[in-house]
Amino acid sequence: MTAEMADGPRSKAALGPTRTPEFEKRLAKRYRAERNFKRMGQGAILFSVAVLIFLLGNMLMNGIGGFQRAELAVPIDFAEAGVTGDEVSLTAPSAPQTLEMQGLPEVVEFYAEEAFGEAGAREVSRDAWRDVVAALAEDPSLIEREETFQLAASSDLAEGLAGEGSPEMQALAERLEADGHLSQNWDFGFLSRSDATSPQQVGIWGALKGSILTMLVTLALAFPIGVLSALYLEEYAPKNRWTDLIEVSINNLAAVPSIIFGLLGLAVFLSIFPNLRSAPLIGGLTLALMTMPVIVISGRNAIKAVPPSIRDGALAVGASPIQVVFHHVLPLALPGMLTGTIIGMARALGETAPLLMIGMRAFVATPPDSFTSPATVLPVQIFLWSDEIDRGFVERTSAAIIVLLLFLLAMNGLAIYLRNKFEKSW
Repeated sequence: MTAEMADGPRSKAALGPTRTPEFEKRLAKRYRAERNFKRMGQGAILFSVAVLIFLLGNMLMNGIGGFQRAELAVPIDFAEAGVTGDEVSLTAPSAPQTLEMQGLPEVVEFYAEEAFGEAGAREVSRDAWRDVVAALAEDPSLIEREETFQLAASSDLAEGLAGEGSPEMQALAERLEADGHLSQNWDFGFLSRSDATSPQQVGIWGALKGSILTMLVTLALAFPIGVLSALYLEEYAPKNRWTDLIEVSINNLAAVPSIIFGLLGLAVFLSIFPNLRSAPLIGGLTLALMTMPVIVISGRNAIKAVPPSIRDGALAVGASPIQVVFHHVLPLALPGMLTGTIIGMARALGETAPLLMIGMRAFVATPPDSFTSPATVLPVQIFLWSDEIDRGFVERTSAAIIVLLLFLLAMNGLAIYLRNKFEKSW
């Protein structure tokens, strides 16, 4: 016993240290790899943030000019010109035709020539008189006195004001600016006008309203059908070969290129409704087909995430299977379904190819007044403006992109608010 006790300490000492130099080297190598991986992750995040800041900054720099336009200050004396009207006639829908018959376009041209000379008057936009009509509709009392109106300049004069274009136009813009007649002002009408042939007269409201109507149709169709399909497949559908085929088909549809859905809308919906070409109803139907598989897949995953104990507890207290689904499973799965809906609707909002296939690239000078009126949407409007030769459309395109991003943020913000509101913990 004494010998064993005496041998014990010697045997432990003979083992030596457990952290050998080789072990320390391997440990240091693992720590170094971990630090490098952390630095790579931080670098990737910083690079992504830098690219995002550059992209947004570039759009903001170009887009600020898109919310402005070159305007000429034209004084008009309506009493001297013989243009008359009262509050009822000036605010009526037929006011533009009434004032045009009284010669308002010629009156604007006459007073512009008096103020700027013949060369300057030629650079007033030919549709500038419509801005006068809009101002009179806002304040009919203007027709009783002399008033100075800020009217859109021509595209050539706007380029001259920006230091571009011909030397003659730059000289004319410099002279008019020095005389206080020409200035670059904020164009609040950009948010209330529709498409036009001149970048000085275009607006985004027609395309924005078309996007809103199209998204309403898409959401009204894709969300309830997608949610009910997910509930049936997950809670009621028998597990057989046909169900497997349906699941594979839905997964494949979620990965199909969007232009295929445009071809489907062209072949099916426009064959059934040939008179609704470029209408928000047809656009919404086409985008609903594209969005539905995403909602079904996310909905099924959200339903699977609901613990089985919720179902068992509801059944144990006497709830019927349909009550279990709609009173317990669906409310708990709804936040996850809304997440899938956000992703699907964001994708639908930015789509251009399927809407081009069904004819939503038409020139629409008036906002749509219903789901069956001709319309275009923001992505298509941006695509059309980016293809214009006139440089003035470049800034308008950037401004339209900013409006599209703000619309997307507002839509996603509302969806996230609803998701958080319905979210429950267990």
